[in-house]
Amino acid sequence: MNNDVIRCVAIDDEPLALDVIAKFCERIGGIELKVFSDPAEGLATVCREHPDVVFLDIEMENVTGLEIARKLPTDTCFIFSTAYLDYALDGFELDAVDYLHKPYSFARFKTAFGKAMRRIGVRHEEVDTASIVVKQEYNNVTIRLAEILYIEAMEGYVKIFREGGVCTLSRMILKNIGTLLPAKDFIRIHRSYIVNRAKVKSFNKREAVLVTGQALPIGRQYATEVSAHLSQNS
Repeated sequence: MNNDVIRCVAIDDEPLALDVIAKFCERIGGIELKVFSDPAEGLATVCREHPDVVFLDIEMENVTGLEIARKLPTDTCFIFSTAYLDYALDGFELDAVDYLHKPYSFARFKTAFGKAMRRIGVRHEEVDTASIVVKQEYNNVTIRLAEILYIEAMEGYVKIFREGGVCTLSRMILKNIGTLLPAKDFIRIHRSYIVNRAKVKSFNKREAVLVTGQALPIGRQYATEVSAHLSQNS
């Protein structure tokens, strides 16, 4: 991120809520903020000026922030705020950077703003073809393919186990993350596991042993294909 002023827009039909955002932005410094109590006017400004960050209240009188979010330009970095907790999942699915529960502290606001800055940084970097980007909570996490040991399916989530004991939990299914991985480097060995072929030390019909010494089961329906592919590494 460069040292230019960060351009932000806040949309909330409560003037006091806008005052809080304005004061917090002033405390952080280096922020140019435009505030709107009229959602339509705020949306028009965002679409016209493409600010760096948008603060968007969910519960407004004539329209919800969720509806506004769906109309934002696709690359807009935005943070939801609301007095209600029921919308957290909706905010997650709309790719919000964070979710501020009113009344929130300056420290909490600063944390959310920091996440937005990291999101902007990721968005402007060149795409690394040797990595994937997954969502962990409200953050985008870039993971180098060479660091991945294996991926385990959970109920509606995947755990990505990496070198150094690092584990990333992301809300997606194993089949979908498999489409992000190069087939020449990764193979599904079980309904619950995908492994990095380069991290397999040895294998038999029943299990694959990783370079870390960990053994993962090989599903019966995958055994023939796994054997054929992993044998190429030998």
